[in-house]
Amino acid sequence: MNAKNVARAVILVAIAVALSPLFIPVGVSKCFPAQHMVNVLGAVMLGPGYAVAIAAIAGIIRNILGLGTILAFPGGMIGAFLAGLAYRTSKNIYLAGLGEVVGTGLLGSLASVWIVAPLFMGKTMALATLIIAFSVSTLGGTIIGIFALHLLRKGGIWEP
Repeated sequence: MNAKNVARAVILVAIAVALSPLFIPVGVSKCFPAQHMVNVLGAVMLGPGYAVAIAAIAGIIRNILGLGTILAFPGGMIGAFLAGLAYRTSKNIYLAGLGEVVGTGLLGSLASVWIVAPLFMGKTMALATLIIAFSVSTLGGTIIGIFALHLLRKGGIWEP
């Protein structure tokens, strides 16, 4: 483990937690575009392992603070993982963004509806509603994340 990467990961967790009050309530879900921005940043700058850890730790803290739901875990972690894999294989930030959107918007929604909501929340959820909510959240966050990567590159803070 590289100390500089751990420090970057801690900063990204802090950003996700600090922006936690900015969420969009959709039924029992709290859609959180800032987490998807952080997922893209972590996936591209640090890789899939760090991105998943960042999403998990931010999800735990958000849940402890009452600012998230258990749906944060499949919604955030799957997207972060696919974004990291996409970037690792392609070195393309737009494909990383696509990985985040597919991972969260589709696969995270499926995992939430079929596994997490019934087993851990004792609820059933409409798949279409969650796909739309998660997709809107991740699209917004992904766009902001890609924009932030461009700014970080121009500022000399991140190099592809």
